[in-house]
Amino acid sequence: MNICIVGVGLIGGSLAITLKENKFASHVIGVDASQENLDKAIRRRLIDEDLPLEAAIGRSDLIILSTPVDIMIGLLPRILDQVSGHQVVMDVGSTKKRLLDSVADHPMRHRFVSTHPMAGTEYSGPEAAIPNLFDRKYTVFCEAEKSDPEAVELVRSLYASIPMQMAFLDATAHDVHTAYVSHISHISSFALALTVLEKEKDESRIFELASSGFSSTVRLAKSSADMWIPIFRQNRDNVLDVLDEHINQLSRFRSLLIKQDFETFYQLIKEANTIKRMLS
Repeated sequence: MNICIVGVGLIGGSLAITLKENKFASHVIGVDASQENLDKAIRRRLIDEDLPLEAAIGRSDLIILSTPVDIMIGLLPRILDQVSGHQVVMDVGSTKKRLLDSVADHPMRHRFVSTHPMAGTEYSGPEAAIPNLFDRKYTVFCEAEKSDPEAVELVRSLYASIPMQMAFLDATAHDVHTAYVSHISHISSFALALTVLEKEKDESRIFELASSGFSSTVRLAKSSADMWIPIFRQNRDNVLDVLDEHINQLSRFRSLLIKQDFETFYQLIKEANTIKRMLS
């Protein structure tokens, strides 16, 4: 199968590695706004060749859209304008409502399958692409009932070949859930990194004491602003709702410290510990 990946970064590049290795793809074409990214992808053998978008679409059975989510909104209708009835288009974006609304009335909407593989790292670009990134993680299908069953089955077989687990949600539910399990984690990490960097101005040795716990907590602060600002822009209302609750919880801990109420503090930590059961 000829596959075109539009946006050869961490997610697109890692998909390319996986689908070439497991033989799901016989030929991978890369499309990217950056020729430097394409050259890196060629050198790493993530892709077999690079082409302009229109030429790549004409040569592909499956087109995977893997750009920042703001760019997807402009690109997806253009791609659907050019596909024929046997081709399938899919995306791997982190927000869904605005993207799906943008093509709701497109005459080729039925050839589009919207998905979100819940995997990633704090790094970006084709040099960050790695094998096995998606193994046994979840991917979410959104509004699959609006896509041709044959198109959905093709994308299901792609994820099954990795293999990944699959879930089905509507776009609104997806954006709410990802605000809780992904987007707030990144904001928290960015904020903690800025807090420590501010303190480090006065205490220059602070990073000498940083342990693995600190490193894991601020790991996401290394994430690309080019990728995350569009996500926060598109999912602003849900992220604000989650952020308000997070601030409330931080305020509770602050108040308990002021009052020296360590018994209640202890109970809250024990309550938080129950998340181990959910994540095990």
